[in-house]
Amino acid sequence: MSDALDEGPFYHGTKADLGVGDLLTAGFRSNYRPEVVMNHVYFTALPDGAGLAAELAVGDGEPRVYAVEPTGSFEDDPNVTDRKFPGNPTRSYRSTEPLRVVAEVSDWTRLAPEALQAWRDRLAELAADERGEIIN
Repeated sequence: MSDALDEGPFYHGTKADLGVGDLLTAGFRSNYRPEVVMNHVYFTALPDGAGLAAELAVGDGEPRVYAVEPTGSFEDDPNVTDRKFPGNPTRSYRSTEPLRVVAEVSDWTRLAPEALQAWRDRLAELAADERGEIIN
């Protein structure tokens, strides 16, 4: 199915309220650069990584983590892998094909408010710096 070396399970973090069988698709605005419409849907093999993405996601809903399965091929996310960092320590991936929700996950670690604000501050700094460009 993919050239990626990870077998999963995989997770996606969002503030959307989804159900089993729902499909996550590309074509939405980036949580980190709202002027960018994403060509991929992103996911990780780390539930806490998906939790971080959920907490940073745009919207008023509660942060949620879903177990997902890719419906097509996927690749390492170049935003956090060899193009910017060595290897794939975050076990992050992306696909142009939808991800199917298979379950909601509740056992992920929530960030303390100070830690979440530190992430938001860092993302704001990156947005102001060309190195923070999204590889879309």
